[in-house]
Amino acid sequence: MSNTYQRQDNRAVNELRNISFQNNIAPYATGSTLIEWGDTRVICGVSVEESVPRWMQDQDGGWITAEYSMLPYSTLDRKKRDVNRGKLDGRSTEIQRLIGRSMRSAIDLKKVGSKTFWIDCDVLQADGGTRTASITGAYVAMGLAVNKMIAEGKLEENPFLDPVAAVSVGIVEGAALLDLCYVEDVAAEVDMNLVMTTTGQYIEIQGTGEEATFSPDQLSALLDLGREGVDLLGSLQKDAISRG
Repeated sequence: MSNTYQRQDNRAVNELRNISFQNNIAPYATGSTLIEWGDTRVICGVSVEESVPRWMQDQDGGWITAEYSMLPYSTLDRKKRDVNRGKLDGRSTEIQRLIGRSMRSAIDLKKVGSKTFWIDCDVLQADGGTRTASITGAYVAMGLAVNKMIAEGKLEENPFLDPVAAVSVGIVEGAALLDLCYVEDVAAEVDMNLVMTTTGQYIEIQGTGEEATFSPDQLSALLDLGREGVDLLGSLQKDAISRG
């Protein structure tokens, strides 16, 4: 596998783009953050309802669900709003379901009572990795929301299980890369998104060969890069949540 690929931004093959969190970006949300991941920017906000979906009313615990959207000006060519299209596009549906599944893996739903956590992820600017940024930012927004609810006596205990983050990996010109920007994503022979706990457990793996195949050794290299990236993300998330 190539180890001489030169990235446009001069990052090492195992280096994340610059990542930062601006917390409490949406004052009316229970918890919110603006995650800036390279040139990708996503606002993640959490709202809480004191009820659960009708189908859960006979069950013990709460629920977490998500909505995801790319704002019209988030891409070079204006993206039409879903409301004007009359339906949510397939990609947005897939991503918001992934965000919901990922956050439900992070929380013991029996400890939150009969509450629904709504996670809204709105992409302000896209340069690759909007789904991974949404998941990683959603965890921070959830952490802020949970801490606020505990402080206000609305939760008796911390319901978190393991920290959850997501990162992209891929193969470009034979080189295994961590955290693909848009240009790399378009050029990738193999494109993969990993959702993991920071303890090394997998939640979801989405990977495909883009008009190419990939070997077991290449898959292993990508998984190793992903684990390394998620570990780094976990430290950034912890710092962001501790700042409040």
